[in-house]
Amino acid sequence: MTLKTEFEFELPMGYVDKEGNLHKKGSMRLATAMDEITVLNDMRVQSNEAYIVIVLLARVITGLGSLRAVNTNVIENLFAADLTYLQEFYRQINESGHTRREFNCPHCQQPFEVDLSTLGGVS
Repeated sequence: MTLKTEFEFELPMGYVDKEGNLHKKGSMRLATAMDEITVLNDMRVQSNEAYIVIVLLARVITGLGSLRAVNTNVIENLFAADLTYLQEFYRQINESGHTRREFNCPHCQQPFEVDLSTLGGVS
């Protein structure tokens, strides 16, 4: 069995770059202990703890559309829905090692599974 360390995603809204190009599909790798420790030394995180999400996501997102690099500026300029999606995606892959999550139907309470990597493309 091989350990999967990188996962593809599709943002619900998408990142719009300076030229107006929309970037929705990307990939995120599993975080390492060093990723989570290093962000604590960032001055932006030290002055505002909420910034930890921005720095951490910039470290683990390995690609987004045709962008050459994903940095904190890109993460700062995501729509709120995309930031929320990426936080949940990060939690899911780092806690369970996969993108599937079980939910219960609010009407019949029957469990069903959803692949979080496909949610972004749903309209």
